[in-house]
Amino acid sequence: MTERVRVELQEFEGKALLGNQLGDAVRRALPVLLPPGYDGSGSRRYPVLYALAGFTGSGLGMLNWDAWQPNMPARLGRLYEEGLPHAIVVLPDCFTRLGGSQYVNSYAVGKYEDYVVEDVVGFIDSMYRTIPDAAGRGVLGKSSGGYGAFMLAMKHPDVFGAMACHSGDMYFELCYKPDFPKACSAINKAGGLESWWEAFNARVKKSGDDFDALNMLAMAACYSSSPNAGGFMGIELPFDLYTCQLKEDVWSRWLEHDPVMVAERHADNLRKLRLIYLDCGTRDEFNLQYGARIMSQLLKRLGIPHMHEEFDDGHMSVQYRYNSSIPQLLGALQTEG
Repeated sequence: MTERVRVELQEFEGKALLGNQLGDAVRRALPVLLPPGYDGSGSRRYPVLYALAGFTGSGLGMLNWDAWQPNMPARLGRLYEEGLPHAIVVLPDCFTRLGGSQYVNSYAVGKYEDYVVEDVVGFIDSMYRTIPDAAGRGVLGKSSGGYGAFMLAMKHPDVFGAMACHSGDMYFELCYKPDFPKACSAINKAGGLESWWEAFNARVKKSGDDFDALNMLAMAACYSSSPNAGGFMGIELPFDLYTCQLKEDVWSRWLEHDPVMVAERHADNLRKLRLIYLDCGTRDEFNLQYGARIMSQLLKRLGIPHMHEEFDDGHMSVQYRYNSSIPQLLGALQTEG
C-alpha cells in the first residue's frame, strides 16, 4: 500500500506580488505535501523541495488526477515506499494572465523571483518543521519550471542547496527564435498586439495559434519589459512585427536571461550547490536537448560537478522523470534536522 502523503492547502499572500501590472491575485493557494508520520514525528525537521510548474501550469495542477501518471502526492508516496527520505514538498503558484512568470522579477508581470525566494520560503519555514538552510532546500521543475529551478538556485545558493532542471529553457537561439515568425503572423492577423490580447481574452476556446503568440508575449513580458518602453504593458518584442526582423538591442536583453549565456559569471554560486541535475528528451519539440548539452559542456569546462541525463522522449508528459531527480535531490540534501 502506498504511503499516504497529506496535502495541506494553505492560503498565502505574497508581498512581492502587490501592485503587479496584470492585476493577478496576490493571495493564492499554496499546496504543501507533508510526508507520512509528519504529525507524530515530534521535533524532527525535514528538508523541503520546491517544485515549479511549467508554462501555463501551477502548483495546484500537480495535484490533478491523470490516467497515465501519478500526481505529485501519489508519486511521492510510491517513492517513500521504496525508501526515499521523507521531505516536505511545496508547489508554488506562479501562474499569470500571460500564462507564466518564468520565476523572474519583471516590470510587466511582477516580482516572482522575490515571491518564491523570499515570501514562499519564509512562509514555509515559519509554518513547518523545516531545515531552514540551503543545505535542506532543493528546487526542481520542468520546462519553464526547470528554467526557474536552474536560475533561482544559481542566483540564490544561500537559499537553495540543490536543483533539478528537467527540459528547462536554455540556449534561446534554438528554443525561442524558431517560433518568432509564427508569433508574428498570429499577432498581425489579429491587427496588432493589443488587438490580439483583447481577442485572446474574449475567446472561450484557445487555439495553437494563440499559444504561439502567448508564449512570445509572455517571454517578452518577463525578459524585455520596462516602465520606459511605452506601448502595451511596457513590453518590447525582440522582432519587428511587420518584417519579423530581429531587434538586436531587445534580443540582447533576452540573452541576459539565457542560462547558457550567464552561467559562467555565476560559476562560484554554481560550485556551492550540492547537486546540479539536468535532463532532457532527445526529441524535445523546442530543441532544449541542445541547450542542456551546451550547459553540460560549459559546466565540465568550468570544473563544476553535475549530472546530465538524456532519455528517449519529447517535451510533453515527462513528469515520470521526477522519479529520477527527487531521489537525487534528497540524496544530496541534509535530511535530518
